[in-house]
Amino acid sequence: MSGYTPHLILLGMLGALFVWERLSPRAVDMLEDNLLVILMSLLVIVSFGQVIARYGFNSGWPAALEFTMNIFSWLILVGMSYGIKRNSHLGVDILLKAVPKPVARWLAIFGASTGLIYGLILLDASWLQAVGIDTRSGAIEYWSKMYKINIGAEELRWPVWVQETFGVNDRVQRWVILIILPISLALLSFRCLQAMVQIYRGDREMVIAGHEAEDLVNENKDALKD
Repeated sequence: MSGYTPHLILLGMLGALFVWERLSPRAVDMLEDNLLVILMSLLVIVSFGQVIARYGFNSGWPAALEFTMNIFSWLILVGMSYGIKRNSHLGVDILLKAVPKPVARWLAIFGASTGLIYGLILLDASWLQAVGIDTRSGAIEYWSKMYKINIGAEELRWPVWVQETFGVNDRVQRWVILIILPISLALLSFRCLQAMVQIYRGDREMVIAGHEAEDLVNENKDALKD
């Protein structure tokens, strides 16, 4: 795999997502929602199953801890971009509420831009060399190293039929588990860029849900009176 192949794959993925979202936004919403539901369901099922197996049958799955840790990591990483898209990240909006709306809009754009820069730095920091910062670290480089050395996980094993069908080693390769790193950071950068455009156009106010508590109080003010 050449040095820029992961970059091209991620760009192609984001381009396809952009087109798909324009053509069928509901399908993309369902995909993201269902992915998060599947991850949370796996986390609960395996964790609960381990408790039953350990205390009920004095048994268990040796790879359960590693599996749940990785699933939880996937859940967080996927949730980063999902929270930006859904405008559900909690934050403090006291400053935005205290300044005029035009100023608040530019502050919100600045906030989204910091998220974009954050995602791009973690994705691949080599572009910082253009401003005199000598670094080449990032998720893409780390994943590429894992792909080249092809080491396996500690406990996670492929099912026998997968080993026989595809001729892979018994241990699940770490690059398979870590592939979510560059994908999630690319999605985070993409969603922050989208948020910047939406705020500039006036389609949304900010990238956080700092007004969530205020909205809940307004929605339930009649219930509070009772």
